[in-house]
Formats: sequence, structure tokens, C-alpha cells
Amino acid sequence: MPTSQNAQDTSALLPEERLRALNERYRSLTVAERIQRVYEDFGREDIMLTSSFAATSAYFLHVFSRIAPWQKVYFIDTGYHFPETLEYRKLLIEKFHLEVVDIRAEDWKHEFTETDETYKKDPDFCCSINKVEPLFEIKSNYKVWASGLMRWQTEHRSTLDIFEERNGIIKFYPLIDVTREERDAYIKEHDLPFHPLVAKGYNSIGCTHCTVPGQDRSGRWNNSPKTECGLHL
Repeated sequence: MPTSQNAQDTSALLPEERLRALNERYRSLTVAERIQRVYEDFGREDIMLTSSFAATSAYFLHVFSRIAPWQKVYFIDTGYHFPETLEYRKLLIEKFHLEVVDIRAEDWKHEFTETDETYKKDPDFCCSINKVEPLFEIKSNYKVWASGLMRWQTEHRSTLDIFEERNGIIKFYPLIDVTREERDAYIKEHDLPFHPLVAKGYNSIGCTHCTVPGQDRSGRWNNSPKTECGLHL
């Protein structure tokens, strides 16, 4: 895809100025307009998209699938997903005609976390092995990483803008300022499915051993100050 004039303009600036210009340009756009625009400001081959196929991933994936049906979706298979998550993943793949690429830790590393029960005594290390490291292996191939974070989900996410530069890659959060009410309205308007565990009180869904029912992300790493797996820190 040809590089747009806007992309040429911003690439000539220092990182802080480039990010500031991108955020200012995208702030007034709708979610769909932001996603359309990112493929104009960056090449298709530059953009990495990830999804956990968790509580409300249908919103994020629905918009992308309509605007960029060619876009691959990376799914981190931690080996600890709920069966319902894998079924939800299958449903959305079929519904949106997604091309999903599974990535996972090396077998011996994952097996270590199973036998060691690392998730009980050091959840950060378990997340590092099963989530952060597998993605690290591929993200160096891209310039932009798109994900569906929203500010209302956690204190950390409340500080994020549409674009940020972190660990050598530009993070793109087109849904960052979408409210819970706007999310629910979109899902209702387009008749999209929630993750089946949402009806059972799970509002944020990760691995089986670290997730219980709870509001927002309060059910993740229960009885622990941990609120992020480390992918977005």
C-alpha cells in the first residue's frame, strides 16, 4: 500500500512529536474512522492485531473485520483458557471470517508452569512465559500493534491515549475512549455475541486459574494487586 502524505509528515518528526500529531489527528474520529485511517498512515504489513477473544472482543473484531477483512488476528494460546473462550473464538472466527494465528509458549516452558504451578506463587512469571514471551517473538516484525483496550477497564488503562510508543512498537488503541455504555450499545445494535461467561458474572476473562466472577477486571488475579498480564505495560 502506498505511504500517505500524512504518514510521511509524521515519520519525519521525533517520536514524541509524531505520537502527539497522531493522537491529535485521530482524537475526533470515530472508531471505524480511526481503523480506516491507520491503514492509510501505515502499511497493511506494518500492523499487528491481537485479540484475547474475551468478554467483549466481538466489538473490536467486528469493526476490524468490516474495514480490513484481510487482517490476521493473533491469539495467544496460554494453554489455560476456559473451554468457553475457545468456543467463543470459534464462533467469532466463523461469524466474521477471521484468519486467526495461534501463538504459544514452547512446550517445555508451558509444562514447567503446569508442574510448578507458577500461576499460584508468581503469576507475573507465568504470564511472562505464556503470554508476553510468545508475542515478543513476532512483534518485532511490525510497527503498529492494535488492541482493544478501553480506559474504564483499569487504572493503568485510564492513562492511555489512542497511540503510545512502548517497548519499540507503536500501540494503537482505537477503542480507548469508548465508554461501557457505548460498547454495550454497539454490541446490541449489531446483534453481536458476548462471551458466554459474561452471563455468569465474568466481566474480564483470562486463564482458568486466575479468573473468577467480578466487576470489570476485579475478577482477574483475585486477591492480588495485579491487574495486567504484562502485555500492555
